[in-house]
Amino acid sequence: MTTVRPETANDHAAIREVNALAFGREVEARLVENLRRLPDFIPELSLVAAETGRVVGHILFSPMTIETKDGAVPALALAVLAVRPEFQNQGIGSALVREGLERCRSLGHRIVVVVGHPEYYPRFGFSPARARNLEAPFPVPDEAFLVLGLVPGALDNVAGVVRYPPPFSEA
Repeated sequence: MTTVRPETANDHAAIREVNALAFGREVEARLVENLRRLPDFIPELSLVAAETGRVVGHILFSPMTIETKDGAVPALALAVLAVRPEFQNQGIGSALVREGLERCRSLGHRIVVVVGHPEYYPRFGFSPARARNLEAPFPVPDEAFLVLGLVPGALDNVAGVVRYPPPFSEA
């Protein structure tokens, strides 16, 4: 049975391994570690999936902003979502996303942005961000740049450029 819970300091090495294995490189593992060092890091939004006590998946939501003509609107970046390869396609990633979005909502967050698989994230309510008048600060295909309003009206009159925290450009 899969348990989803906030990370602890004891999980850091396992989270690094999950990300490195899932992506086949260290970039995402380093990104997670660098995001964890930011002063606005939200520990409750770095979740692990555990199977019989072993960390097999990880999801992280990080504070970001959307720069609009009226100022900055707070949002969250969903990055990264990773599941150990031998545990993929078993619903663990979906469990992490669902639990993560619920925790985001319960903490009062209103908007989540993700750059990810266009076939995967819409099942959780994500839709194309450019269709909502949002722009990415880097080249990304329209279908992979997605946004979700966590509460009704969260995206009303929000148009502008998504601004990721510095570790994203360092990754």
